[in-house]
Amino acid sequence: MDIKTPIKLAGARLARAPVASALGALALFSALAPMQASAGTVQQEVQLYTRLTGVPPTAAILAQIQAAGGNDTTVANLAVSQPQFYNVTLRNIFAAESNRDGSVFVPLNDYIATAIGMVRDDVPYNTALSADILYTVSGQNPAAAVNSNAHYAAADAANADLSTKLTKTTQTAAYQYPNVAVAGLITTRAGAIQHFDAGTNRRGYNINIINQTCHQMENVTDTSLPSDRIRQDVAASPGGDSRVRLQNCVGCHSHMDPMAGAFAYYDYDETGGKMVYTAGAVQPKYLINATNNPTGYVTTDDSWESRIRLGGADTLIFNFNSSLPGKGNGAQSFGQEIASSGAFASCQAQKAFKAVCLRAPASNADLAEVGTLASHFQSNGYKFKSVFVEAAVYCATTAP
Repeated sequence: MDIKTPIKLAGARLARAPVASALGALALFSALAPMQASAGTVQQEVQLYTRLTGVPPTAAILAQIQAAGGNDTTVANLAVSQPQFYNVTLRNIFAAESNRDGSVFVPLNDYIATAIGMVRDDVPYNTALSADILYTVSGQNPAAAVNSNAHYAAADAANADLSTKLTKTTQTAAYQYPNVAVAGLITTRAGAIQHFDAGTNRRGYNINIINQTCHQMENVTDTSLPSDRIRQDVAASPGGDSRVRLQNCVGCHSHMDPMAGAFAYYDYDETGGKMVYTAGAVQPKYLINATNNPTGYVTTDDSWESRIRLGGADTLIFNFNSSLPGKGNGAQSFGQEIASSGAFASCQAQKAFKAVCLRAPASNADLAEVGTLASHFQSNGYKFKSVFVEAAVYCATTAP
């Protein structure tokens, strides 16, 4: 089943623990309750563990929590070693990212599996939008295929444990993509569907801004930027009024169109069910509706440029890495630009915070913590798992 196929589910992926073990844990917790000196600490650690995994600890896990002696980090690390952290907590986050509707009600796919595998294996997550990487499910037939989601759907049906079954490989090996076409999660099969299917490939920029920098396009507008790379399909005088273009259209298209040039050679073939990459040949979708503005930009290659770096109201909104050139060719370098930004690090910190704190950051203390999480994420080799650990410890010890 492809991720575009409508499906009906009763709810998002749920965490489960064996009933007997859960009851045993509750009994042990009750036994600990009279120990007033440590009861509060144990309760706090149980809450920390549950927020990371979605389930109460078993009797055996609860004993390990008690043995931790109130060490929050030890308990958090214990939690992120549990299957539920991968099969539920992370899956629900990445499922929503893997489709254009932002729904968690989708079958397992290569985007979800690859993102989870990178977190599990501490693969530097700033390579998530550029690396030649893919995770498949070991021992699962049929094999992963460039034109089908059957491999991942079968693993889903078999309730494969993603904490142990994911195997790292490459898109060039599994999908036979040329290396120049590969861009991490963007070019997974699920990523290609949401980024390149139909449309004009501007969605490839839009979705990454939303999912990977936590900004909405309507909040990233700047009419002061140059408009020379706005394509011909954007009308010069919408509704016969050129002021509409100057006051509205330019604000987004002035930075979106130059960046979307990175995807000029990509398309998604709905009939064949696979991504298409035409090296050196611009996809026809980039040249449609040329009469809307004959003097507009004509895409001739896959070059892109980060115009927001030039100045204006939103110059610092993404906090792009000054060591990068801010321009390039193709999706790989585009992905590096996004994933090396301060906004990318902050966004991943916000995702972890919301997942384990069960709320968005709101107070000044929360916002400061997100900044700290993002800073540690960058300085610690972009190990995403550690962000969840730190966020859980903060929320377990801080009143909402």
